[in-house]
Amino acid sequence: MHPAVFLLAALVALPALAQDWPKQRPIHLVVGFAPASTTDLVARLVAPKLQEALGQSVLVENKPGAGGNVAAQQVKRAAPDGYSLFVTSVAYAVNPSLYANAGYDPFTDFIPVILGPSTPNIITVNPAVPAKDLQELVALARTEKLSYASSGIGTTTHLSMERIKMAAKIDITHVPYQPAQAVGAAVAGHTQISSTSMPPAVAHARAGRVRAIAVTSAQRSPALPDVPTVNEQGFSGFDDLTWTAFFAPAGMPQDLVNRLNAEINRALSAPEVQERLAQLGLEWKANTSGEFAAFLREEVQKWSKAVRDSGARAD
Repeated sequence: MHPAVFLLAALVALPALAQDWPKQRPIHLVVGFAPASTTDLVARLVAPKLQEALGQSVLVENKPGAGGNVAAQQVKRAAPDGYSLFVTSVAYAVNPSLYANAGYDPFTDFIPVILGPSTPNIITVNPAVPAKDLQELVALARTEKLSYASSGIGTTTHLSMERIKMAAKIDITHVPYQPAQAVGAAVAGHTQISSTSMPPAVAHARAGRVRAIAVTSAQRSPALPDVPTVNEQGFSGFDDLTWTAFFAPAGMPQDLVNRLNAEINRALSAPEVQERLAQLGLEWKANTSGEFAAFLREEVQKWSKAVRDSGARAD
């Protein structure tokens, strides 16, 4: 077949493919992080709702590695037919600056389907640490050698703490962990401090296993309303969030992108899902693919500067 004829046939077939979706086979949500991470929790809340609405199996497939890059590269190579979606975090916007070669272009290799729930980052300390707030922790860091656990090199949990260190002109040793394990380092006393997203930390904070001293969002979190923001404690310009998101491989038909956006919006709007998100310290509002794309451009620019200013490198 002549290449031009083949291309025309392929373009004509795309709307038909979108109409047949999702009858052919299970849908895979490829998560860039390990089970129990915030991204994984969101995928597992959405999957059964999608399965119920679409009448097709929706499988969550964890592919951790290189801050989500392993999963990104897998889905990037997948057919843009709605059967493989990439579920990731704000790392998507960070990694192109953090890695010498993240393996994808954030603007050309994927289509933003929907922005999922987000969470502030939260600074917690082991209860034995004699610091009740951020200013006391800064003062302590000037007299004692301290370390903090984060959810990994180049994550916003790492970069948020580095921004605090630069603003306060202090030195605290960074110890990277897997996202689901980082708060456990402070609970066990392996590090005095942890900087994580909220879902892994909320239960520990409520139980008194760690003391929460600051959140990095512009407003306090409803999940822990007594915990002040970084901005309230002598700093400014902090609105650092760990967000989750769903992406499709480039080339997906727009009607299929719109269908997925509508179905995931519906799934995240379910009362029982909203209740669970609130328990985890996650917040979400409905959004379109276009709104998410505009937000993404701002985030890539913001975190590129943060990586550059911190000097963080992942390879």
